Amino acid sequence: MSVSLIDGWDRASLAQHGMWITERMGAGGRVYAMPLAVRFDGPLDVDAMLAACAAVVERHPVLAATLAEQDGHVRLVPGEAPPPIRFEDVSGPSGGAFGDVSAPSGGTSGEAPALSGGASGPSGGIEAEVSRPFDLVTGPLARFTLFRLAPARHVLQLVAHHAVFDGMSKDIVLRDLAAAYGGSALPPLPISYGEAARAEQDRVAAGLEGAAEFWRPRWHDDQDLLLPGAARPSLRAAPGETVDLALGGETAGVAERLGLTRFEVVLAALHTLLHGYGNDRVAVAVDLSTRTEETRDHVGLFVNELPVVSTPRGTFAEFARSIREELRAVYRYREVPLARALGGISPRTALTPVSVSYRRRSGADPVFPGLDASVDWTAFNGAVRNTLHLQIVESPDGLAARLQFNPDVLSRAACESVAGNLRALLLGIAARPDAPITELSSPGREAVPTRDAAPAGVPGTAPASVAASAAIASGTVPASAAIASGAVADSAPDAPPAADAPPAADAPPAAGAAAGTVADPALLGEVEAIWCEVLGVDEIRPDDDLFDLGGHSLSITQIIARVRDRMGVELSFEVFIDTPTVVGVAEEIARSR
Repeated sequence: MSVSLIDGWDRASLAQHGMWITERMGAGGRVYAMPLAVRFDGPLDVDAMLAACAAVVERHPVLAATLAEQDGHVRLVPGEAPPPIRFEDVSGPSGGAFGDVSAPSGGTSGEAPALSGGASGPSGGIEAEVSRPFDLVTGPLARFTLFRLAPARHVLQLVAHHAVFDGMSKDIVLRDLAAAYGGSALPPLPISYGEAARAEQDRVAAGLEGAAEFWRPRWHDDQDLLLPGAARPSLRAAPGETVDLALGGETAGVAERLGLTRFEVVLAALHTLLHGYGNDRVAVAVDLSTRTEETRDHVGLFVNELPVVSTPRGTFAEFARSIREELRAVYRYREVPLARALGGISPRTALTPVSVSYRRRSGADPVFPGLDASVDWTAFNGAVRNTLHLQIVESPDGLAARLQFNPDVLSRAACESVAGNLRALLLGIAARPDAPITELSSPGREAVPTRDAAPAGVPGTAPASVAASAAIASGTVPASAAIASGAVADSAPDAPPAADAPPAADAPPAAGAAAGTVADPALLGEVEAIWCEVLGVDEIRPDDDLFDLGGHSLSITQIIARVRDRMGVELSFEVFIDTPTVVGVAEEIARSR
């Protein structure tokens, strides 16, 4: 029997809080669906496998949890219904199409084959399970489906919401499933999820001042990106596509020679490549695990996204070692969300247009008695949260790498070019790791037009092959900078205009211009008082931006709760995207009365 979900502390973790805000702002959806598919060949015992799934849910009650806002805090509560555990027999005439198995294009040898399903089967197939939406309030936030493709072939599909699942959770779930299927009892976890969340928040509070001091000279919210074939940078959720990246043993050789990890070599190479495209100051967001010794066996969300910033120079060996030192410095503050440490970070689905997730699997694949099991560790949910995301899973068999990209802003041909450039650069590094960065196999700045090549009549922008400067205006992209790991939404609206572009004829007035449109000065005063209480300041101007004042996901929740309690109005979350100002909130209240 597992420990309870809460054990006296029911507040969601900081990452879960940010995820909840993101969903309420309408920027979640498919981006936060985390699929895990396992193919079994052999005489599978269906009842035993379904019972093993139930045992996993019992050991990890967070899979059966939901999130709810109460008194200005997001709380983790047991769901009304447990995660569904279903069996589907699709082994009839259409089952063959459903169960097609194909090796991923450009995949690394030793990796499991990708599992692809069409629209066949009673439930619409594996793809339907991934695309089916979650509701954080009503739940359930995980679902298990065992598909029979043929008498001796099955696929177990787990899809969980990112709020209760992360990359390392995949290994934990499969390890526990294999143990339970083999007849072993699953031991209880040492602490509850609630205890883990409370301990994390205590550590964040203690480290907040140090994190703010660390990030002030490093973080500049520059959203520009020079990338071949990129129409503009994107920091919002959108349907995505993938390009597989073949990474051989060269990274291991370089890492050993330089005394680095393979992750550090790949990250330094990515920075070098982006610098070669003409980005003088490179910022790449990296997913960092926040697990501790007490939570290493927990299924859940234990990830924080933080930027690694550099100006590549010198030899690659020198630069890669500087990346290592920077990573170590960042790691000291890995639990503190950047938005909590600094102000001025508007809600978004990713901190930077380019990001990386790198997970190292040290153990062997789980063993299910009597079955051959293969896992697609880089299963894609069909969505991306920014312009370009590099996903890598390292295992004893090698590296499985994949570029996820937004086809609305970066073409497939352009993404394939980036993949080829990165691969060529890594081969050059393997041959000459001590060579100057400028001499390595890099596309060079001439490969990408500069911002100066702007078309006539469009100030500050570049041609379609260059990222438009400030294409995403501050505060207009939904989601929360408090998290980072995962993917994207079912659809994305058109990108907002560049910051220096003239407003459309029907565009709403800027926040400052609207300051005089609220007829009731008393209402403005009430809203100002709530903001001062929540943000801990003495004075706020009507057109001050919430995020410039240091606001974050918790601030939004508390403002909404106090407006509800004192004025009887339920604010929409969209107001904190469109006009995150006192006057904007006051106008929303006036319209709602």
